[in-house]
Amino acid sequence: MQLTTKLKTILQFKKFYFFLCILTIIYIIVTTKIIKYDTNLKNFSSIEGIVTNVSYKDYGIKFTLNSSEKIECNYYTVDKIDLLGKKIRVEGKATKTYNNTIPNTFNYKNYLYNNKIYLTYEVNKLEILKEENVFYHLKNKINDRIDNFNDIIKPYIKLFITGNKDDLNDNLYNIYKTNGIWHLFAISGMHVGFIISFFDFFLKKFRFKKVITSFFLGFFTFLTNYSASVLRVVLFYFLKTIFSYFNINITNENILILCASLILIVNPFMIYNVGFQYSFLISFALIMASNKITGNYLVKILKISLIALLVSLPITINLNYEINLLSILLNIIFVPFISLILFPCSIITFIFSFLSPFYSILINLLELSNTYFYNLKLNIIIPQFSIIVIIIYYFSIYLIYRFKAKKYYILLVLILIINYLIPKFDSNYYVYFLDVGQGDSSILISPYKREVLMIDTGGNDYNDYHVSDNVILFLKSLGIKKIDLLILSHGDADHAKETLNLLDKYTIKNIILNNNSYNELEKEIILKGHVVNNYQSTYFNFINLKDYGFSDENSSSIITYFNILNYKLLYLGDTTKEVEQQLIKTYNIKTDIVKIAHHGSNTSSDYNFLKEINPSLAIISSGRENIYHHPSKETLNTLNNLNIKYLNTQTSGSIRLKINANEHSIKEYKP
Repeated sequence: MQLTTKLKTILQFKKFYFFLCILTIIYIIVTTKIIKYDTNLKNFSSIEGIVTNVSYKDYGIKFTLNSSEKIECNYYTVDKIDLLGKKIRVEGKATKTYNNTIPNTFNYKNYLYNNKIYLTYEVNKLEILKEENVFYHLKNKINDRIDNFNDIIKPYIKLFITGNKDDLNDNLYNIYKTNGIWHLFAISGMHVGFIISFFDFFLKKFRFKKVITSFFLGFFTFLTNYSASVLRVVLFYFLKTIFSYFNINITNENILILCASLILIVNPFMIYNVGFQYSFLISFALIMASNKITGNYLVKILKISLIALLVSLPITINLNYEINLLSILLNIIFVPFISLILFPCSIITFIFSFLSPFYSILINLLELSNTYFYNLKLNIIIPQFSIIVIIIYYFSIYLIYRFKAKKYYILLVLILIINYLIPKFDSNYYVYFLDVGQGDSSILISPYKREVLMIDTGGNDYNDYHVSDNVILFLKSLGIKKIDLLILSHGDADHAKETLNLLDKYTIKNIILNNNSYNELEKEIILKGHVVNNYQSTYFNFINLKDYGFSDENSSSIITYFNILNYKLLYLGDTTKEVEQQLIKTYNIKTDIVKIAHHGSNTSSDYNFLKEINPSLAIISSGRENIYHHPSKETLNTLNNLNIKYLNTQTSGSIRLKINANEHSIKEYKP
């Protein structure tokens, strides 16, 4: 009783939550930034553990193995093996993960680190040692039941019941994300609130209603892999129930602070989880502004959407670098549809599968309407928010809340306008040699973002991964809306395949192809894009050797020569030694940087050619562990013998060259 009284006094002391926030922040900084972590495993040849998460990919199975630490495993197999919850032994080898080498894009290595995964593993052999426990068994039964539904409705039932989006089509995911309603599909307080209301209604006269509800919520948290939004609302429910029982009066905002602190003390890395950031920021803002959320149902949804948009805008911008102005309207339409109709129907259809045809109608309506609105999208590209801009932005929101003054909304608008305009005042030239794996791609940006050129796009014929999605994201992060000219040196897939994806998702005003006969890929590009014969620019020109009888695809590569403030760059595509020899016979070329031809293959980089053009730096674009073993030892020996410094995207990642009237500098984005 005495302990309860003391606890009650502490929890009702207002300044306690201020100090709790400060201590939590210090704890996060120390445990996630100052202390560094690495794998403690010594023997990588064989590892035992319990599988806690599984996703099935085209190549096989990706799963998390919980041994003495969490391990990310990839098992290349055509078989779909039930592994969730089972204790297994795996044999194989540790693999390396890399940082994002294209700036301002998703960093998978950081993602794993923030999820306390310090080792990735390629499994060669797998043995099941022990079956799953009762909770995992029940989870597997639920997943098996979901898998029995047809391919149209299965992804949505899986989304709403387990929070797993693996089965959702990538195109649909992109549509929902662009329309600004993707958050409605994440398991959140809205969905958990429905479950709580369900139990309150059907168990309202049952004495142990709270106990049963709490047990079910605990299992639901486990079912959804302890997602941040579910953790928030379930913990909030538990604390509110406990405080109510002991007659401890605490405001909702302070309970929310307590929830966040408890979660972060258990796992401080959760602060870097986007779901955690969205969930707590929006919830806190809605609680603080609850007295303003008045009016009829539609007006309330409008106000909630506006508040959610405002407080989450920096997160959204630094994820996607664009917003859809229609998203507020679409939230008004789809919040009631998804929360009041689709989500409940997902649970009902899961229980009563004969309702699948009716549920399919709802899904078709959802997909068709979203595709229609996607085609009407009003997207604004907004450059990356710096940490200073984010601080000023949230301080402005605090001023709006603290002083109830509408004039501070002007400050928010000014911040957005200034952030939008800042890149347009940059007077430097930039050249990016992008790390696109075993391929070629470069971006050239003129002062004030007036002109953006791209040379080659990268690409391959082996999988559906689009490296250009990261290139698009990178360009958007700089506030760039379009590519003025795409130069395709030649039509090989590793130089041109990503053009098709770029044309689908981005604006390319002009495309130039080489003079060779067109292959199937180039013909498809001609049908989709605006191909031109010439392009006028003050700082580059094309070198034409078409009259010398070079007819194969590599030898007929477009050669581009740049002169930027007297700093010279030469791009060679996949030209051969014969072309290089003819080039120095025909033209008097000197260069500061040469983009080495054909990824450093021994078919290019002639000794006399490199000696004649006399570069101070050579750039090689080649993929890590590529099957061609590029760059060749012969090419590297040639560069070393001529004392030419070189950088390779294999080890340097993307490479940025910054040029102005006074100097030039090199920056590497290492893997």
